[in-house]
Amino acid sequence: MAKDYYEILGVSKTATQDEIKKSFRKQAHVHHPDKKSGNEAKFKEINEAYQILGDEQKRKQYDQHGDAAFSGQGFGGTGMNWNDFVRQAQQGQGGGGVTMDFGDLGDIFSEVFGFGGGRRSRQSGPRRGDDMEIEMSVDFLDAVFGVERDIRLNRVATCEHCKGNGAEPGTKISSCDRCKGSGQVMQTRSTMLGTFQSASVCPECRGEGKRAETPCKQCNGAGAYERPEEVKVKIPAGIDNGQTIRLSGLGNAGERGGEQGDLYVHIRVKNHKQFEREGYTIITHEPMSVSQAVLGDTIEVETVHGKVNLKIPAGTQPGTQFKLGTKGVPHVQSSSKGDHIVIAEVRIPSKLSRTEKKLYEDLRDEKGKSWL
Repeated sequence: MAKDYYEILGVSKTATQDEIKKSFRKQAHVHHPDKKSGNEAKFKEINEAYQILGDEQKRKQYDQHGDAAFSGQGFGGTGMNWNDFVRQAQQGQGGGGVTMDFGDLGDIFSEVFGFGGGRRSRQSGPRRGDDMEIEMSVDFLDAVFGVERDIRLNRVATCEHCKGNGAEPGTKISSCDRCKGSGQVMQTRSTMLGTFQSASVCPECRGEGKRAETPCKQCNGAGAYERPEEVKVKIPAGIDNGQTIRLSGLGNAGERGGEQGDLYVHIRVKNHKQFEREGYTIITHEPMSVSQAVLGDTIEVETVHGKVNLKIPAGTQPGTQFKLGTKGVPHVQSSSKGDHIVIAEVRIPSKLSRTEKKLYEDLRDEKGKSWL
């Protein structure tokens, strides 16, 4: 019977690779055979599905030809039992002569058995600091013309007292006694499937392989600590609602000499009582009387760049649009500007004096239906 790998993983045929991977990892944790809820057959089945759908090339072949294109290559045709599968996972290979990707399974195996797929060993070298994200509310006109803000953040910063090395100034730094300078310690764990060894970060030196005789009193030897800090954020002219600014190096400090992360500022632009915005175009609705629309006039229009005069031609219809070139929003990182669109709103009076009513009646009688 043909296998529906999408149904096995619980995803749609339009699922992204990230969605496929997320679903696989979730199900693999649930059905892991060493857990109470585990199911060996189901575990092998979902991994078989992931080996196909998780590879874009194989996924295309499957979408065109179904599982027949992989007959005898998945777990279904290998005849492996669970012990064979574990042994192959340690070696990073699959059964049936097929090389399988245990990169994602490595995390699952390491949680249960204490070993990984050989890809994700911890590194003791420099590590880049984590990125930070904040949301900033900006006034409409500040978004149009740009603004500079000082904000206060709690972020991990390099310790100024020890300059990031974790040692009290003047203290000797020597090789870690526990890990002998390797930054890792070996651990042995016994499971129902045998004894496994795994390497983990040394808890004494945090993976650095060296220790200070006297840890820094300011950061307790960490080399960095969280503290409030004022940061200047420059909002560029023309930024729009929902856009994000990336400020390089303003995130959390790195570890072991690693570079700082970045700060991402998500912009939320407040509405304006008069101006509307579509991209780089400003829109306003300008009221005018019936006589102005019929006879024509010159009106004063407020733009983000100041007041301008706009000539209204005779016979202007309600909803007519007039364009004021380059009176809109400046383009980000460009000298050009958008336009300002003025939409005519002809106001029909709700109440008339006797004189006004008589004039309209005379005009109606003179023009007849052609006036309508």
